[in-house]
Amino acid sequence: MNRLAIFGLVVVVLLVVVALFAPLIATHDVGATDLTHRFLPPSAEHLFGTDATGRDIFSRVVFGARISLRVGLVVVVVSSIVGIIIGALAGYYGGWIDRLISGYLFNVFLAFPGLLLAIAMVAFLGAGLNKLIFALCVIGWVGYARVMRGQVLKVREYDFVQAARALGANDLRILFRHILPNAIQPLIVQASLGMAGAVLSEATLSFLGLGVPPPAPSWGVMLEEGRDLSTLSAAPHALIIPGIAIALTVLAFNFIGDGLREYLDPRQRAR
Repeated sequence: MNRLAIFGLVVVVLLVVVALFAPLIATHDVGATDLTHRFLPPSAEHLFGTDATGRDIFSRVVFGARISLRVGLVVVVVSSIVGIIIGALAGYYGGWIDRLISGYLFNVFLAFPGLLLAIAMVAFLGAGLNKLIFALCVIGWVGYARVMRGQVLKVREYDFVQAARALGANDLRILFRHILPNAIQPLIVQASLGMAGAVLSEATLSFLGLGVPPPAPSWGVMLEEGRDLSTLSAAPHALIIPGIAIALTVLAFNFIGDGLREYLDPRQRAR
């Protein structure tokens, strides 16, 4: 695995540790306001300074990691499960099932930009973490389904699959014992990149006021609060630090995805 992938893995492990032990790592109450300590620069007491209402930015970034990783993990798990099932059925059975799923269902979802569709769904359902996760799952499964369909179309023609069918194995056994284990590798890379996309989408929707409502310590909410001109001029760190957290998280998952792609592809590993 290349060095960038190792760097990404280290960052993700640190994020997981921070998210799990956030109450122990945070130095202040994330919701406690103190107008006498607003716009303080980074110091020993407030490692990342304070925002417009005197809240500790370090503690809010720490708890924000929980929200981002929760959204990313749930969205990837649910989207991948749904996508694997639908894509496997379309690729294995083909015929009218494949035409219905890949010819119509996929195209309906792909006709709209994913983020625009998520914004429309959240605006209709209302702001909230669970509603945000639901919207991202609805738009996220299509990518996994397309990859799985293509892999199943290829693997189902292999000799060992034909041999299993000739020996009388039923469809479920062929799918779960022979096809899916040999078709799942690209989904691992897709899941890593999907984590980055989910984290970025959560921050984007929260920034627009359609995700996690304030005063929740979401990185997107912190960006929205920090973009005010008075805050930007008095305390630029209130905008820069959550922005760095988002960028590092997205880059880390992208680096891991690239490293997994290289590791799982023998041709790239040889180069």
